[in-house]
Amino acid sequence: MTGRMLEAVENVLLREKPDWVLVYGDTNSTLAGAIAAAKLHIPVAHVEAGLRSFNMRMPEEINRILADRVSTMLFCPTETAVANLQAEGITKGVHNVGDVMYDVALFYREKARSQSKCLKQLDLLERGFALATCHRAENTDNLERLGSIVSALGKIAERLPVVLPLHPRTRKLLADHGLASRLDRVKVTEPLPFLDMIALEQAARVILTDSGGVQKEAFFYGIPCITMRDETEWVETVSMGANQLVSASTPAIIAAMDDVMNKARILIQDKPYGDGDAAGKIVTLLA
Repeated sequence: MTGRMLEAVENVLLREKPDWVLVYGDTNSTLAGAIAAAKLHIPVAHVEAGLRSFNMRMPEEINRILADRVSTMLFCPTETAVANLQAEGITKGVHNVGDVMYDVALFYREKARSQSKCLKQLDLLERGFALATCHRAENTDNLERLGSIVSALGKIAERLPVVLPLHPRTRKLLADHGLASRLDRVKVTEPLPFLDMIALEQAARVILTDSGGVQKEAFFYGIPCITMRDETEWVETVSMGANQLVSASTPAIIAAMDDVMNKARILIQDKPYGDGDAAGKIVTLLA
């Protein structure tokens, strides 16, 4: 798949002859775009540069490292990302611009609350439910981890409604392995449109996830987060007490949930992801 994307992107670049190729994040398409541009000697600008989980089993970790290596401009979301690049000997073209996801979170915050009907449709009360996601390969491809996660969500749903917008691949794996019944008490939905997801994130009592993006959105909206992974790139959310890293252990997830239920809403004073003007800074630097 990545090879086919690389070939197709290269054809577009040959035709369009851009001044820069701007790639974002750590997906396979990010890697394909970065390599295609580098091969054609077109400068690459990487948004979300410098993130590291230090887990080379993750495809995303490989993608982000390789994209950083061939980039001329590296737009970091945090000081931690800058430090990661410095530790690897990359200092030229590095800029801490803040996180473009924070720009998006601020822009759509009120639009989501006013336009989404999701809470009413799912019969949910503000601060009266948990929102969960699970899609990362390290969890879904490991039967023990996947089973532990869905068991924990099932137990949590006995005392607090749990909404689980379910990734199609996760849904198939749950069915294939006979684990779907553990979610009988959970409100399982199809993947949700962006504004509905943002509305649910803002209204949730707690968010349980293995998604990097959802971890940050929880932080932006002041919602306690429980991350069902062994590590996270977004270490600021953990160090500031907004995010608990609990792996995929049922007892650990339940214990973190107990802790969250005994705490008030999170109030974050510092802004490790910038002031919500990352996109403007990137445009200025490129121009």
